[in-house]
Amino acid sequence: MDLRTFIEETRAVEPDEYLEVLEPLDVELQIAKRMRELDGGPIVLFKRPKGYDIPVVSNIFSKRRRFMNILKVSSMVEAYRKLLTAISRPRRGRIRSDAPFMEVHEDSTRSLPILKHYKRDGGAYMTTSIVIARDYELDVLNASVHRLQVLDRKRLVIRIVPRHLYRMYKKACDMERDLEVAIVIGCHPLNMLTASSSPPYGIFELDVANTISNNRLEVCELDNGLVVPREAEIVIVGRIKKDEFHEEGPFVDITGTYDIVRRQPVLEVERVLRRENPLYQALLPAGEEHKLLMGFYREALIWDYVRRAVPEVKAVRLSRGGCGWLHCFISIKKEYEGDAKNAILAAFAAHPSLKLVVVVDEDINIEDTEEVEWAIATRFQPSEDLVILEGVRGSSLDPSADQEALITSKLGIDATIPLYKPSDRFRRIYE
Repeated sequence: MDLRTFIEETRAVEPDEYLEVLEPLDVELQIAKRMRELDGGPIVLFKRPKGYDIPVVSNIFSKRRRFMNILKVSSMVEAYRKLLTAISRPRRGRIRSDAPFMEVHEDSTRSLPILKHYKRDGGAYMTTSIVIARDYELDVLNASVHRLQVLDRKRLVIRIVPRHLYRMYKKACDMERDLEVAIVIGCHPLNMLTASSSPPYGIFELDVANTISNNRLEVCELDNGLVVPREAEIVIVGRIKKDEFHEEGPFVDITGTYDIVRRQPVLEVERVLRRENPLYQALLPAGEEHKLLMGFYREALIWDYVRRAVPEVKAVRLSRGGCGWLHCFISIKKEYEGDAKNAILAAFAAHPSLKLVVVVDEDINIEDTEEVEWAIATRFQPSEDLVILEGVRGSSLDPSADQEALITSKLGIDATIPLYKPSDRFRRIYE
């Protein structure tokens, strides 16, 4: 249940899905440039970052089928179901007192090959950081992925959106306390996948990963009471300061555009624990891995909400053109007029960041944007099949929206065949 074993297993089964880059590359822009060239491709190990002894690994989540491999299922619907079922049945992993990441103790991040990805970035960024924290009042744990900008070797600035970590941080501030955290970099992909999800408050994401793994995940309790994966590569122990803030950004987010610069809390590094020869995991902002990892849980939620609103859901995709976040295509088996509009409303409820939902019939391949556009061209009438929502909550990542107030407009398109017309008039002819 560690990152390196997963990589070796993938390499053994699919040798073409693993690539080593032996050329020495600079952590400032050069490694990220090569990551862009290999985006959506094999797992990549950069063995010789200039000035560092620690290799950089990326592209762990660069393909959909890798999600199915991680979850040991044969379809995306099975993957959605397995994740959502595990969220309803979390189990704590077996606690061990020792861990490989305790081999080396350091007082700062100076040994870590932290990357700068784009020229105008505010600095070097950690992009696969699983931040683990505790609610001091309710004594529940949370694990979530956050970008961390390096200010210096002892200080990071963390981007916190108004979700679970934000709630814990605000509670700590109300108690006049800093929030103690553990930052995990490099662990079995199941932990990263569940930490990128957002189960109900109080459900610990590592417990969800343990359920999915059939109770194979071992964890380690740190001296501050936080629980981390025992087989982690690197663990940074620190605290989010209640009274220290810094400008965060610019940073290229999932849309491929620069997010706005905000004042965010400073995270003070107390110590860095790592293996003797660790792997440093990195993710290319706005790359395929970023989109798939960030969108997977949202797809699962959309599938779950929509299947409760219509008779049958065939497939759900957050589209690449919609940044893997803002646009969704849904294929349904339509039985009643109004099914498509119900699916549109259910999708918006499941994923509030959505801006566009297109619903099509089951004969349309939603992996093919040309087919989706063809369905709009031949099965959609704006006066009858358009849903527009105004003044609703949207995404902070959409530069066209009010990124501070999170207000936007949304569009739904019913591109399904009307049941009151002969269906054969809408079928694409191939022979």
